[in-house]
Amino acid sequence: MITPAKKEFIEFMMQADVLRFGEFTTKSGRLSPYFVNTGNYKTGAQIAGLGRFYANLVKETIGEEFDAMFGPAYKGIPLVTTTASALYTEYGIDKPYFFNRKEAKDHGEGGSLIGYKPTDGDRIIIIEDVITAGTAIRETLPILKAQGDVDVRHMFISVNRSEVGQTPGKTAIMEVSEDFGIQVHSIISVTDIYEYLKEQPEYAKVLTLMEDYMEKYCIL
Repeated sequence: MITPAKKEFIEFMMQADVLRFGEFTTKSGRLSPYFVNTGNYKTGAQIAGLGRFYANLVKETIGEEFDAMFGPAYKGIPLVTTTASALYTEYGIDKPYFFNRKEAKDHGEGGSLIGYKPTDGDRIIIIEDVITAGTAIRETLPILKAQGDVDVRHMFISVNRSEVGQTPGKTAIMEVSEDFGIQVHSIISVTDIYEYLKEQPEYAKVLTLMEDYMEKYCIL
């Protein structure tokens, strides 16, 4: 049984054309019956709504027990910005945020980070869209660690696809947890999407494809 809040987020993504059903080839070469593209958020209402979903997840998971939030370029930039805004407007939690450039600036003040400058001991949380193979986190941590002895224990994403990562028998999220000690929290999971589709008769065909896909590639 899917909760009303998770159902609301799934329909929110569908209305924004971020969550789509059909036939899609993922980066890993798998033929997937669903696809999540957060790059399709494009209106003020959509990004504001997304920020509220992320802010609620952060609030319910760790409250105010962090010092700053980081959004990896490029998709993480609007995500961390709207999350920071929503945390303040919805809950009165005012925390700094920052993000990186893909290429370090070689003029002016220089550097690769924009916004807050982390220091030793800071508890940093990461705001991302999805984790597929864990590549982004492996690129992100060196950027953060180069700024100081920061503590990164939590990462927040939209969807946990629950798919096998680089190691047989483990999801990419399991690998991130074991390799870096980071807990990954998602607004919804592939199981939530599956449970939602079970309640929608018009998606009967997609439901069958989802079952096959989950059996082949997911660890639930």
